[in-house]
Amino acid sequence: MLEQNSRAEASGTGAAVVHVDATAKWFIASSVLYFFIVGIIAIVIAAKFVWPDLMGTTPWLTYGRLRPLHVNGMLFGWLLAADMGLAFYVIPRLCGAPLWSEKLGVATAVLWNVIVLGAVVTLLAGQNQGWEYAELVPWLDALVVVAWLMFGANLLMTIAQRKYDAMYVSIWYVMGTVVWTAFVYLTGNLATLFTTGVNQANLNWMYVHNAVGLIFTPIGLAIAYYFIPRASNTPLFSHKLSMVGFWSLAFVYVWTGAHHMIHGPISQWLQTIAIAFSLMLLIPVWAVVYNLFATMKGQWHQLRENVPLKFLMSGVVFYLLTCFQGPMHSLRTVNAIVSKTDWIPGHAHMAVLGAFSFFAIAGTYHAVPKLWGRALHSQAMANWSYWMLMIGGLGFFVTLWLGGFWQGWQWNNVGIPFIDTVKALQPVWLVRFFSGIFMFAGIVLFAYNVMATVVGSSSEAAA
Repeated sequence: MLEQNSRAEASGTGAAVVHVDATAKWFIASSVLYFFIVGIIAIVIAAKFVWPDLMGTTPWLTYGRLRPLHVNGMLFGWLLAADMGLAFYVIPRLCGAPLWSEKLGVATAVLWNVIVLGAVVTLLAGQNQGWEYAELVPWLDALVVVAWLMFGANLLMTIAQRKYDAMYVSIWYVMGTVVWTAFVYLTGNLATLFTTGVNQANLNWMYVHNAVGLIFTPIGLAIAYYFIPRASNTPLFSHKLSMVGFWSLAFVYVWTGAHHMIHGPISQWLQTIAIAFSLMLLIPVWAVVYNLFATMKGQWHQLRENVPLKFLMSGVVFYLLTCFQGPMHSLRTVNAIVSKTDWIPGHAHMAVLGAFSFFAIAGTYHAVPKLWGRALHSQAMANWSYWMLMIGGLGFFVTLWLGGFWQGWQWNNVGIPFIDTVKALQPVWLVRFFSGIFMFAGIVLFAYNVMATVVGSSSEAAA
């Protein structure tokens, strides 16, 4: 294990000193703050479903501006930033070598914060390209590309100078994330500018689905594969099985985006290919889930006290449910009912919050005490943050699944006016709002606990 906060990198006499793990600290601390801030926006949006006149008609407080801010804030301000910080924590430890350049890493973190704050200003001002997950204006897209090149170069150079010959599965997933994100982000944010009609929609859905599958999935699994053995002090069940999961994900996932356009104006053969590859997603998912569950054999008793492990294994369950649900609702008969309904945000939130945010929260709870060299501020608060997020998340997911199925059934019944299908969902949205209160309470407890640890003066060292 690399020693923490004991070495520094400097270039030349009098150069600014950048401490080891400074990059991980920057990313993790800022992402936690964004998690809290964007959580407030999420509550406002949920409230607007119940009380549409809330906050009147002030342009920058309307649903059309808050919703893309919430999506981009959670995806790129919180989750991807937290994942990047954890990657900067994990990769040096798996390589037995310090980060290639902490100065470059800190510069990347600063640029990433400029991007997030720029997104807040532009999206609230109504500057929006109008594409799902690709709302940011072109100059911010260009900065994202620059930041990603800096991020990728730093990690790949660290891996290249590693002292350990063996490459653990988390390294493979991080390298995959670096390459796949570059491809997916450029396709979704630039290629759509030069296409129109169905081709443009197809590229957008390729981006949206692969943003989850080839950006948040591999980096999330890198975190899970590292922290589950670390938190449980148990070796990984099978490295070979982990490689089956990695390479099958690489082959299968990229072809699935068109299942969002089933029954739409695209070729039947393309729909069928998307369905077939969606079903084949069960291969990497089962490989990952079985491997992680087998790792925990004989260790389940640790869940009683080990909060990071609670988040991690709950995240694995949500990952399994998400990736079973996705292939199932890609089937034409199921898709005819649930597509474009509230089922979809229920499914998406289980992936981004229930699976990958749970992984990121667990990694943060495990890493922060080690990074700052002091015990976590409150284990009880960490446990409460888990239960608030779990109770709120389950209420949110299940309510939207049931409501979405009901919504789709009504849409398929030609005798029901559309406005009546909207009114019928009012109880669903009320439960969604109160579930959101629970989730936000969990976010508040998590953010306070982490930041109190960061700024605290406890003399008790982290274990």
